[in-house]
Amino acid sequence: MNVLIVYAHPEPASLNGSLKTHMVEQLQRAGHAVNVSDLYRMRWKSPLDASDFVERPAGTRFEPAMDSGRAYSEGTQPADVAEEQRKLLWANLLILQFPLWWFSMPAILKGWVDRVYANGFAYGVGEHSDRRWGDRYGEGVMAGKRAMLVVSTGGWESHYGPRGINGPIDDLLFPIQHGILYYPGFEVLPPYIVHHAGSVDAAAFTRHTAALTQRLDTLETTLPIAFRQQNGGDYEIPAMTLRSDLAPGRDGFSVHVQTD
Repeated sequence: MNVLIVYAHPEPASLNGSLKTHMVEQLQRAGHAVNVSDLYRMRWKSPLDASDFVERPAGTRFEPAMDSGRAYSEGTQPADVAEEQRKLLWANLLILQFPLWWFSMPAILKGWVDRVYANGFAYGVGEHSDRRWGDRYGEGVMAGKRAMLVVSTGGWESHYGPRGINGPIDDLLFPIQHGILYYPGFEVLPPYIVHHAGSVDAAAFTRHTAALTQRLDTLETTLPIAFRQQNGGDYEIPAMTLRSDLAPGRDGFSVHVQTD
């Protein structure tokens, strides 16, 4: 398997840095090919702005989606963006690894998504009609590939439980897992979470590396999160709302996951 790890932590000697090193060693030991995009070490440019599109028509205003699509189709994207897209096409599995900062991913990783997920590459693909609303949410360029999050939090596990003050971890990660990963077609594996990262001592680190190794050893057989396919009949098109007979009496993120 070809594995791409997109890693977003500024300190190599951090817990995240140690877990990343462990993952690379374990994956390679198991015979997988591994590529790492270490965003801080790469000094990744985060903002999606007009400087990315030097070939756009002179005198026109910057339109992110239109300019992104034109650059992708014409082959005029920045070299760093094109290289990350090449890595994604090469990979069978994508791992996004990051600390949960202010209830989301670090800005540098969001910037990687903003720039690499070009119009025509990760979105804006497929037929848009009264029968289909594009190849997305289970379809798209990344269909057939798998993805997983490896995330650390500062709070205790209970803080992210069903009644925890920070909100359920599945809800916090839903925009990333369903929106950023499932949207362009990835099958999304359950995340690996390290809670209360600041308290992880040597014994806890050993437990985490053992558990993470088990997850890495079963990447090809682990069942993905059962997100509903957009074009599979569960949603009314073009309203894009879940059919009223599915998950009756419920709403929120959880209705977009099949439970039966």
